[in-house]
Amino acid sequence: MLFYHLTAIPLEQALPELLEKSLARGWRVLVRGGSEPGLAALDRALWTWRDDAFLPHGTSADAHPDRQPVYLTLGDVNPNRAEVLMLVDGARVLPAEVAGFVRTCVLFDGGDEAALAAAREDWRRVREAGLPARYWAREQGRWVEKTSGG
Repeated sequence: MLFYHLTAIPLEQALPELLEKSLARGWRVLVRGGSEPGLAALDRALWTWRDDAFLPHGTSADAHPDRQPVYLTLGDVNPNRAEVLMLVDGARVLPAEVAGFVRTCVLFDGGDEAALAAAREDWRRVREAGLPARYWAREQGRWVEKTSGG
């Protein structure tokens, strides 16, 4: 489990960077959001986040979910057979499902007290389940692993 504490950049910038890295490794990604408006905003942002990059993705509104390299959802489905699960916008960790993915990432807004509290609770649940957890924060334009997660 990787916990990404967003303080220096917003989700709309952090998520595409992490998605690109995952796709470069040949992994399919499932992005689970916490709200319909948040997921719709991410869908729009992923199409327009950079002029010189194409980040292919789909939602339940698109055909052929099984062919999508990145699939955005609110539910606990995995139609694209993703190896990586990214939880954003308040989507919560289910420790039992973590084993089904090569990597699970939680991206949370450091400026939102409710998001911080939820991430701390998820960290505790993951650790209590005996799962490894790593905590990352952005410093000087790059992700740096920290020694504890809250």
